[in-house]
Parts: sequence; C-alpha cells; structure tokens
Amino acid sequence: MKKSGTVFFCQNCGYESAKWSGQCPSCREWNTFAEEPAPASGRSGGQARKKRAMTHTAPVSLKQIETGGQERISTGMGELDQVLGGGIVPGSLVLVGGDPGIGKSTLLLQVCRNLSEKLDQVLYISGEESLQQIKLRAERIGSFADSLQLLCETNLADIEEVMLARKPRVAVIDSIQTMYQEEISSAPGSVSQVREATGVLMRLAKEHGIAIFIVGHVTKEGTVAGPRVLEHMVDTVLYFEGDRHASYRILRGVKNRFGSTNEIGVFEMTDGGLKEVKNPSEYMLSGKPPGASGSVVTCTMEGSRPMLLEVQALVCRTNFGLPRRTAVGVDANRVNLLMAVLEKRLNLPLSGYDAYVNVAGGIRLNEPAIDLALVMAIISSYKDVPIPDKTVVFGEVGLSGEIRAVSMARQRVQEAKKLGFSRILLPLSSMDQVKETSGIQVAAAASVRELLSTVSRKQ
Repeated sequence: MKKSGTVFFCQNCGYESAKWSGQCPSCREWNTFAEEPAPASGRSGGQARKKRAMTHTAPVSLKQIETGGQERISTGMGELDQVLGGGIVPGSLVLVGGDPGIGKSTLLLQVCRNLSEKLDQVLYISGEESLQQIKLRAERIGSFADSLQLLCETNLADIEEVMLARKPRVAVIDSIQTMYQEEISSAPGSVSQVREATGVLMRLAKEHGIAIFIVGHVTKEGTVAGPRVLEHMVDTVLYFEGDRHASYRILRGVKNRFGSTNEIGVFEMTDGGLKEVKNPSEYMLSGKPPGASGSVVTCTMEGSRPMLLEVQALVCRTNFGLPRRTAVGVDANRVNLLMAVLEKRLNLPLSGYDAYVNVAGGIRLNEPAIDLALVMAIISSYKDVPIPDKTVVFGEVGLSGEIRAVSMARQRVQEAKKLGFSRILLPLSSMDQVKETSGIQVAAAASVRELLSTVSRKQ
C-alpha cells in the first residue's frame, strides 16, 4: 500500500503514478519508479494563474512578430561557440552533462574567465565545492577579472534572490542535482527537486534575459540523471565525452534551439585547463603507422564539420569453433553485417576468422559513411596487404554489396585535400557531388567487388 501523501515518479521520464509499477507506462523502462512526497496542492495557484491568463495580452499573428538581429555573446573559445551555434544567446538555458571528472566545471570556469573580461556581471554558483576549492582550480587556469562573482549555495530561493539583485549576464549552476526548494520535502537530486529547480531557472532566464548554464550529472548509461523532461525544458543540451584518463575531450551538441545539432568541439586537457584543438583531423591521425595492413583513413561528418579518422581491423584465424567479433568505436552488429556481405559477395571465408575493429582516438561513430572504410580495413587485414598511404575512403555498403552515396561528399574531399591526402575512394553515385577537384585523385566504385583490384592478393 502507498503511504499517505506520497506518489511514485519515474526517474527516467518523470511520469507520475499513484502506485508502484515494475515498468513505466510512458517510457517503457523497468524498475525506475521511486516513492517521493506528493507535491502541495496547487488549487489556489491554479486560480491565480487562471486570473493572470485572462488579463494577459491577446495572441498575435506570425507576421506581426519582429525578431531583429539575434545577439550572441562569444565565449572566447571557438570550439564552444561552434557547438552553441555561434555563441551564447541571452536568455537561453544550456545543460552540460558528462561523466564525473571529465572537465565540465573546468570548461565553464574557463568560459566565465573569458566572459568576465568583457561583461560587467558573471555569476558562478557552486553547490558541490567551497570557495577555496574553486579558487585553487581557478589559479591553475589563469587570472580572473573582478566582474566574476562566486557563490556557494544550494537553496534555490536564495539563489533566485541573488540573481534578481545582481542581474548577471551569464550564470553557471554547478550542479542542478544539488539545488533544492524548501517547499518540496523530497531530497535534492530527486525527480521533483530537479524538475522544479529547472523550471525556476528557466523562468529566470526567459524573463530577465540571463544566459544560464546548468551542469548535470550522468547515469551509468551515459544520460543526464533525473527525468528526461529536464532535457526537454532546456534550450541546448551539450554532452562532454571522452575517456577521463585520456587527454582529449569532445563536446557534442545533441539539442540546440538556436543552431544545428550534432556539432562537436574538440579539447585537450592540460595542466592549465582545457585547450582547444583547432584541427581535430590532424590530431586524431597523429601516430598512424605507415604501411600497416588493416589501417584505413575515413572521413565522417560531425554536424557540419568533416573529420578524418583512422579505422583499424585485425583479422586472424580463430582457435575455437565460434569466431570472436569485437568492435570498439563502431556498432558490433554493423561489423557482423559487413563481414557477412564480404563472405557472400566476395567468397571470403571469414566465418573461420576472428575480427577486431577499432576506431583510433576513442571516438564512437554511427554514420553509415564509414562502412566502406570498415570493409577495406577487414579485406586489407585478411589479405595482409596495406592500403596505399595518403588514401581516404568513405561510402555506405548495402546488403547486395553495392556502395551507396553519402551526403556532403565535396566537403569530405576538401578536408582530405587540406590535410595533404592524394587519393580519394568514394561511391560512384557521389561523383556528381564532387565534380572537378584539382590536386587530388578521385576514384569511384559501385560495388565491393571492384575493391579487389585496389586490395590485391599478397604475392
């Protein structure tokens, strides 16, 4: 039986139920219901909102709305500006998520440092660190202007009072899981607290034109902790990716109401904070072994940015009856599918071989345009014949063995040419996008069978 005055919330999507259930009827996730105190009755508040709505201005047509020029504030970091769509939009609410220790607080503290040099009011609010801890981290980054103000507080009412008094241009909340409202009896970080705290911050951002960055913790599945309604309420969602033990970090935009999505920014973690990587392709290809079999360079699109990466494959005879398939950075099911295509269309006996596929640099790729590079790497390792150096391969491979067209082929070719590559292998159906390109040799193929002429048998 449910206790008096409590309800059950889904920790994944925020669905509210009067009784516990094993599976959420909204998001279909299992074992996500948690019992929390019921919110206070909102009858009087609902009547007040109804009265305000009756006196509100009348609706207007779309033609009567004037947008004007959209003002943006540069963060002083080109990679972050690109992910945000050109800079910070006043009155926007930005959610930054990532694993613990990945560099979320360091990145936002560096942004505050850059903004404090040109804005009169920048506010950094921390609910996890003391002022002394923040200063120790700030001393490693550099000098800060006096316009940056620090506040250690978790009571949302006090934070709202300070923000209304100071009226900062940009504010940082680190993190949303530590904020709480006294009117809600549940603990900080619960579904009710996170949802209500985000609603208060969204109202402050929209009514007073304050750009607010929210730091969000992530779950073991890699998603932001708390209800998914948190991601729906904010304007922009950024994810900080990468191995915390490696030096590079990738900031990916998965939602942006003021720009394109799937844009990425590449950073390198140093002793003095995060450093921008201006040329990610050159950074990711550093250390590529020359003349090694099973190594192929491909070009993938991250938003509007082309990026060159190295795809590696190792094919060796299995010692057991069941061959092993391991993939790092790509979908393992996709690797199994492509190997089945090679075995059927090219009569390669891959069923008796183990296959290990890796994307160098630790980046995870989901784009179908890397299929051709995976096929070339597998064939190259199987035959122990290296792919010619300075060659870039991209294209989608179908179940019939055909090589299908990909988008933005010209941008991929231009990126390869800029980094000094001399040969491109792409789908035949994408040749009309490339047109004439001087300074680089362009070869096209219509099926994987034509690749056997490129990767000949070992003499």
